[in-house]
Amino acid sequence: MSGKKLATYHRKRALERSGEPSGGEPGDEPRFVVQKHDASSLHYDFRLEVDGVLKSWAVPKGPSLDPREKRLATPTEDHPLDYVEFEGGIPEGYGAGTVVVWDTGTYRNDTERGGEPVAMADGLSAGHVKVWLDGEKLRGAFALSRTDFRGREQWLLVKVDDEGADRRRDPVSTQPESVLTGRTNDELR
Repeated sequence: MSGKKLATYHRKRALERSGEPSGGEPGDEPRFVVQKHDASSLHYDFRLEVDGVLKSWAVPKGPSLDPREKRLATPTEDHPLDYVEFEGGIPEGYGAGTVVVWDTGTYRNDTERGGEPVAMADGLSAGHVKVWLDGEKLRGAFALSRTDFRGREQWLLVKVDDEGADRRRDPVSTQPESVLTGRTNDELR
């Protein structure tokens, strides 16, 4: 099933040249990753493990810990599960640039409707999910909600006001390095 879900991913890439992952196995708990991707424009790729793939959004300004901040999140193609640990330089072509694992960990689906739990895939189809992230830089609840902007599907990523919220701390500007290797995009360059 994940082969069909990854068809767009495979079509856009020359994996033998780029060194990007092509598969992977599910984790014991669902995982998330935020990758800092310095491509044609710097952005953060927010990815959630759902049904055998990483559902993905490009977040230009990166995640915020401030619940007042709404961050635009543009959906991108599903990625393979092994992308959770991918770092490196992508050569000329689709996505060319450097990628570091800015944050990663596990997450819990806290999506509900009418007090009842909602499966991640169903929540995403309906256009709203709430997840509890347990990462090194991001902790606590985040909401991801679909909105249509000028006829294009867009999402908003917002920090829920809980113990992980912090209006003063901005890890995007103060912690640019990879949580896996300590390297920055410039050091990969």
